[in-house]
Amino acid sequence: MSWIREGELNLLEKISANILKAGPMPKHVAFIMDGNRRFARKKQMGRQEGHMQGFNKLAETLRWCKHLNIQEVTVYAFSIENFKRTKDEVDGLMELAKQKFEKLLEERCFLNVCFAYTSRYEITNAVREMAWGVEEGLIKASDVSEALLSECLYSNNSPNPDLLIRTSGEVRLSDFLLWQTSHSCLVFQSVLWPEYSFWNLCEAILQFQLNHKSIQKARDLHREHQASQQLEADRACVAELLQHHGNGKPADAQRRQEALLHHTACREERIHDFLEALKHKRDSFFNDLTSEAAVA
Repeated sequence: MSWIREGELNLLEKISANILKAGPMPKHVAFIMDGNRRFARKKQMGRQEGHMQGFNKLAETLRWCKHLNIQEVTVYAFSIENFKRTKDEVDGLMELAKQKFEKLLEERCFLNVCFAYTSRYEITNAVREMAWGVEEGLIKASDVSEALLSECLYSNNSPNPDLLIRTSGEVRLSDFLLWQTSHSCLVFQSVLWPEYSFWNLCEAILQFQLNHKSIQKARDLHREHQASQQLEADRACVAELLQHHGNGKPADAQRRQEALLHHTACREERIHDFLEALKHKRDSFFNDLTSEAAVA
């Protein structure tokens, strides 16, 4: 039986979904699934049952996202800080996650799960990876940029979320996707995660649509600013290089342009090779980790 519950939307839900889909829709939605423990207390049930209800709600929400043509979902399943909870709760949550996500792997759903994760650690690790690239001679210090840091994040294969939703009434990001959501629509809802409904999701998407123009404008301006910064950095490197090789004599416009094109091509090739090496390094790490787990 499919964990992502089979079934169609009812008539009213279908009509509402079609109305929403007539406007701009988020392609990538991130969820901070907060409120499982408070739900358990409210319903006078054990914490483990509250977490079980939360995982079941994720399956239902993924089905709604599928009907709404949302192509990618990222969820904050477990923060590094959550390891401070009681051992019984952590062990129970780990086993529950293992069971549920094993089922999910069978359904080929595009779901990113942030487990034992904090954004600050992710950003710090990305900086370390760039420093490793410079030490290994794969890139130059002048190649380091905001765009390259984005490529070194765990989420480099995914577009940044268009919409981030947090439930339970908490109005904070709790160290989740801090870099990636700088130009995303943030929606905070008071409902506890196990009680999340199709209509709560529609409300969040409507908020995204109402703010879509301003979000898109901010993203476009940011991309233009990044491109402008990179061009200025390239020009500065080329000017320094020409001055050094030209014994202080100014170069003509054609020579400067040719040197700029050559420098840009070389930088892009270095970055490409660095990112390939980084991918190989990470793949080797996960393969070793998998091998150790299999032996254990």
